[in-house]
Amino acid sequence: MTSSIQSQVSEAEWQTRVDLAACYRAVAMYGWDDLVFTHISARVPGPEHHFLINPYGMMFDEVTASSLVKVDLNGEKVMESDYDINPAGFTIHSAVHEAREDAKCVMHLHTVDGVAVSVLDEGLQAYSQQSLFPLASLSYHDYEGVALNADEKGRLVADLGSTQFMILRNHGLLTCADNIPDAFLFMFILQRACEIQIKAQATGQKLIPIPEPILKGIRAQASTVTKQAGGALAWPGILRKLDRINAGYAQ
Repeated sequence: MTSSIQSQVSEAEWQTRVDLAACYRAVAMYGWDDLVFTHISARVPGPEHHFLINPYGMMFDEVTASSLVKVDLNGEKVMESDYDINPAGFTIHSAVHEAREDAKCVMHLHTVDGVAVSVLDEGLQAYSQQSLFPLASLSYHDYEGVALNADEKGRLVADLGSTQFMILRNHGLLTCADNIPDAFLFMFILQRACEIQIKAQATGQKLIPIPEPILKGIRAQASTVTKQAGGALAWPGILRKLDRINAGYAQ
């Protein structure tokens, strides 16, 4: 199946498939998956608004480049595949992709610490250096139930604005970027900031936030801060680790 799919797509699409499959497996490697119920999508290089997403029912550590399903903005398959997708799961992703030309990759996860922070009234706090990156470009979207209502898409993208990190209240985390390595690193940093906050708050001790003048400076340089996060620098190492413990994503 690998050779047949690879022969049907461009070299650029195949590379996107390999990176996206690796991204799914990296999420599983870090324990951020939620069985089969979250998604990572990536736009296929080229003029068409086509996207790759996971086959519904496949665990994240099983996803391969050839098993990813190519769909349009309506979640309809545009290339023959043995697999189906969860159309409801693509609702959030299609909204972001359609509204944001720079959102080539959209990650949405239900991590335990991410959901825990999403239910806190004050959300993510400036308790760690890790929190500074998301706080420089962070938005929130209130919970409206399971994401099945197309009307919610407009409200979600309005809340997202030009940010690259989003906390979906009572739901989970979202990051977007113009490439897969950056989207993954943004999620890594956001997730780590949530983990640190939950652990610190669990001590019951008085917490020391990062001073507001520092936060203001970071927010004023939000674009520069996020662009220097270094996804491309970290990505090769992530792939090497996957190759050691869960190779096969490039099939």
